[in-house]
Amino acid sequence: MLTREHLVRRGLRLEYTTLLWNVVGVVILAIAAWHARSVALAGFGFDTLVEIGASTVVVWELKSVREERRQRAMRLIGGAFIVLVAYLVTLTVVAFVRDIHPLHSPMGIAWTGLTAIAMFALARAKTRTGEELGNPVLRTEGRVTFIDGLLSVAVLVGLSANALLGWWWADPVAGLVIVYYSVREAQEALAHSSGPD
Repeated sequence: MLTREHLVRRGLRLEYTTLLWNVVGVVILAIAAWHARSVALAGFGFDTLVEIGASTVVVWELKSVREERRQRAMRLIGGAFIVLVAYLVTLTVVAFVRDIHPLHSPMGIAWTGLTAIAMFALARAKTRTGEELGNPVLRTEGRVTFIDGLLSVAVLVGLSANALLGWWWADPVAGLVIVYYSVREAQEALAHSSGPD
């Protein structure tokens, strides 16, 4: 059986890996979203910023585990999702009202496909490590990472439908999928911010 110290180190390695992937991803997604005028890519880029924030909070929390820090960490994660929801709803409304049709994005398709694979693997490892540590913040961040993988798939489907079938509306609809999951994750994180798991 692994010691608590070993599990904490493993949790930190997983978070550092997520941070590195997502820092690179923010740059790639910003470029791809700008070139393609894609709501889904812009929303996924913003979600990636939330994931960077969530990973940073978990690193901070793992280095000094106290209930007060756990609650504050969960409030920060929940708040970040609320900001993401507001941002995506605004972008989606603007896209439909102004009839903005996104362009094709091979870069976006490639990156979201790779991200889905990476996020599902990281989510599984984080959730397992969080369970072994009895750490609700790491478990919740594992769910955030899993949702990031699901959102990668949703964005990939939207981008592919636009590129292959000319369904421009699939792009902002993929953005609304992100809104749905973000609301759920915000509720979950804020529910855990008021007391012990």
